[in-house]
Amino acid sequence: MRSSQRLVYGRKISHLFDLLRELVDRDMKLLYKRSTLGIAWTLINPLLQLAVFSFVFKTVIPVNVPQFSSFAFSGLLIWNWTQTALFQSTGLITSNRALIRQPNFPIAILPVVTTTTGLIHFLLALPVLIIFLAIDGIKPNSVLLYMPFLMLIQFFLTVSLAYPLAAINVTFRDTQHTLGVVLQMLFYLTPIFYNLDSIPKDFLPFYQFNPMVSLIEAYRAILLKGTQPDWQSLLTVSFIVAVLLPLGLGIFRRQSDRFVEEL
Repeated sequence: MRSSQRLVYGRKISHLFDLLRELVDRDMKLLYKRSTLGIAWTLINPLLQLAVFSFVFKTVIPVNVPQFSSFAFSGLLIWNWTQTALFQSTGLITSNRALIRQPNFPIAILPVVTTTTGLIHFLLALPVLIIFLAIDGIKPNSVLLYMPFLMLIQFFLTVSLAYPLAAINVTFRDTQHTLGVVLQMLFYLTPIFYNLDSIPKDFLPFYQFNPMVSLIEAYRAILLKGTQPDWQSLLTVSFIVAVLLPLGLGIFRRQSDRFVEEL
């Protein structure tokens, strides 16, 4: 009996992985359909942002950040993965009506698909970041082995936030616009193009409420400093994820019964 149950569970997991792969492949093709530059847009956007930041914070308002190109580009890649996935998650239900109306379709896989697509874009941009690191004289070392662990935390953090956003937007269609404003504010309140050390001590506790701050600092510790990340901060973020993921999934599942009605 147990062996048959294991076989059934194995087939279900295999089916979900196959479905995930197909949906991610579909998203990638739709995203760059009829685009001349195609997947190059993965790099064009952060590189243009980096060019602007480099001009502003090296020429107009100089900041004392060593290896600024690597510093800012790493922050942009990390932030853009989560920001893009969360923004796209708000339209997941309304833009996938055909799939959602299919019987027995696992709707809960959609936020995972969007986050996985963002992860692929992040991985595709990593070689360019490595080039920036090499230009700045930063040599890779063994601490890079911790990178997959950070990506795993960021992946589940993004998914845990994507679930409620996707569900809420079905009944409250202003969610996407509201989220755009919130993400824009958080972009400037996250040390992407400035150093965390430059923040007045009175405001530092408020920054600790943002889990992206701990993640960005952990990535930079590995990539730029060649040191181990702050494991205590990462443990806190992991605990936050462990709370948010079942909570977000629960909200999504409770709302999922109304998706077809609302659509």
